[in-house]
Amino acid sequence: MQLPLSRAKTELVEAVRITDPIRHLTSSDLAGVTVAIWAEHRARRALDLIADLPPDELYRCFAPGWGIRAHSATEELFEIAFCFRCHSARLWGPDVLPEHRGQTFDAQSPAARELLRLFRSCVQDGSGG
Repeated sequence: MQLPLSRAKTELVEAVRITDPIRHLTSSDLAGVTVAIWAEHRARRALDLIADLPPDELYRCFAPGWGIRAHSATEELFEIAFCFRCHSARLWGPDVLPEHRGQTFDAQSPAARELLRLFRSCVQDGSGG
């Protein structure tokens, strides 16, 4: 997956459980509950997994269950909402290129399965998809 150049400035990542997936059909930002904050190694690991997501076919439902907010020391850099059902992601942020705002990913790839495992490990009941 193509991440914004501001990825290099990321110091922490919020893991977000999206509470209203249908809202994201037309939204201009990520909405949900922060379930974890990843810093240093964990933040880099999450971004590496996202960057390693290979493209796939788009299935069109876009009902995301998880997302991230990437932050520098002073500002929010970008946001991503992930739908593991339709293999689609939406990106928001000042330096997200227009052609990178909507991307696909292979939800069955090792990177996607590990990313989903990280998200699910943030909530006690492990639910979500």
